[in-house]
Amino acid sequence: MLWVLAVMVFTLDQLTKTWIVLKLDYPTYWPIEGAITIIDGFFYLVHVGNTGAAWSLFAGQSALLAILAGITLLGIFFWRRHLGLRDRRAQIAFGLLCGGIVGNFFDRILHGHVIDFLDFHFGDYIYPTFNLADAGICVGVLLYLWHSFQEPKAPTVES
Repeated sequence: MLWVLAVMVFTLDQLTKTWIVLKLDYPTYWPIEGAITIIDGFFYLVHVGNTGAAWSLFAGQSALLAILAGITLLGIFFWRRHLGLRDRRAQIAFGLLCGGIVGNFFDRILHGHVIDFLDFHFGDYIYPTFNLADAGICVGVLLYLWHSFQEPKAPTVES
């Protein structure tokens, strides 16, 4: 399940980014003409590049972040037996995480930056623009943390 979900997340991420690249000039920020309004005052589609990580941390370090992504993926692959991935929730979490990492890794190699396009506004606050790979990474990490803090199931004794 892990690898199937990872491929699904990667594919959906790349399809949406390709659509944005074809539809919007680079860069397109809100409120500059060209952004696509989904819900006025709340949700827009834009086309921006991020050479950093989440919230543009480590901006300009795209090569370093690509290397770290590769190391992370190799680590997950080689240590997957020790990560408790037999559980369905853990497989879903790591499928989301791996699909997101590969999606952003692919962008860094192909474009030199990650393509971000989901732009949310909450009153005067503008949330950092992100993409589906970022969402997969965040949801995957949160799901795995939640899974990690669950009480282990007691072994059942069969008569």
